Amino acid sequence: MRRAGFRFYLITDRRAVRAGTLTEACAAALCAAAPGTVALQVREKGLPARDLYRLALELREICSRYGAPMIVNDRVDIALAARADGVHLPFNSIGVAMARRLAGSDLLIGASTHSPPDVASAAREGADFVVFGPIFDPISKSAYRPAWGLDGLAAACRAGAIPVYALGGITPARARDLMSNSDLGARPAGVAGIGSILGAESPGEAMRAMIAALTSSTAA
Repeated sequence: MRRAGFRFYLITDRRAVRAGTLTEACAAALCAAAPGTVALQVREKGLPARDLYRLALELREICSRYGAPMIVNDRVDIALAARADGVHLPFNSIGVAMARRLAGSDLLIGASTHSPPDVASAAREGADFVVFGPIFDPISKSAYRPAWGLDGLAAACRAGAIPVYALGGITPARARDLMSNSDLGARPAGVAGIGSILGAESPGEAMRAMIAALTSSTAA
């Protein structure tokens, strides 16, 4: 079984891209990070299956070029067909046990969680990592539920023995604070984001700033 060793989880949204195409933005972002530091989740809701598969193949090539794990949102079939490294399960998806049965032991399985009990449940079911949020109000879209803040993130990190990635309004400054704040009691494994990278004028520069923040917080 693979391990979630990345620090930043880049989630795609073609509507958030500010300049160029989604594939160009992803390539620029991944090029700016050391191999294994960033994982890419292909999350393009509303695309027909054939178009999503074609996009996954394009992004698979880019991820392989820059040493980034590629994870497909929800669609286990497309994850397998595109030779992805994992599948990410939305909160209302088929569940970790069924995904593991379909995907086997070689694929990473991530899960979206919105409360500390959700994190505990995903850990019990055998997920490899979770995304938890929103920690702050999102950058790329309107808030869909109240932000948890630092206290909520701390509770999520303590809820289960599983890597937790903080999502929602994550800027480099906030990433540095989250990863170096000893008051949390348990640090997240990393952070996740969409608009902070894809919505930037230069996704490459935005990614360099984010990785620098995460690296400096680890060294602190």
